[in-house]
Amino acid sequence: MSLLTTTIILATEEGEGVSLPMPTWAYGVIALGILITLALITYSYRDVANRHRQGGQDDAHDDGGAHGGH
Repeated sequence: MSLLTTTIILATEEGEGVSLPMPTWAYGVIALGILITLALITYSYRDVANRHRQGGQDDAHDDGGAHGGH
């Protein structure tokens, strides 16, 4: 028996299969939910660096208003 014949025979035999604790589509829904949650967390930090940079510059360059008001 050749390797190809053995492969075909093994591929056509029905195995017992693995019983999953939930339907297969539920795994995709869970993964999508996690991805959306992580995307929203990332999106919530979109302007943090700019806010910190402006706050630090205002404190460090406080020269009594010599450059005029903002």
